[in-house]
Amino acid sequence: MSEIPTEQTPANLPTPETTTETSISPVENLKNTLGNILSSWKLKVGLAVAVLFGVFLLTFYWQHIIAVVGMKSWSARSGAKPIECMVRDTNNDEYVSCSALLDQQIVPLECSSSLFNIGCRVNYGTAAPNPRRMNP
Repeated sequence: MSEIPTEQTPANLPTPETTTETSISPVENLKNTLGNILSSWKLKVGLAVAVLFGVFLLTFYWQHIIAVVGMKSWSARSGAKPIECMVRDTNNDEYVSCSALLDQQIVPLECSSSLFNIGCRVNYGTAAPNPRRMNP
């Protein structure tokens, strides 16, 4: 037949074994804690997501970063003040539209978005014409 379990009271509970614990050194405790944290799947997934997000941002802004380097280089050589570059190449010609201020006039630039061709060219097609003086 089946036995009916008896209710456990402090009198009939098994006595826990007393063991002498050796104290764990703080270095071992730190190693165990770091080991537990580093073996966590949440940390691994979080790091993977952060790396993917960083790669996405670098890829997205790469053309802008290279164009800004070229614009600053062109501005330093020409004595102009760099203004800003667009974020991306809009017409897929590997040049990003930028602008600089030279002699109180805005100069439209096209700066390369390639590491192998850092530099800018003046976009004369959209430059504002200089006003002509009328000689009487």
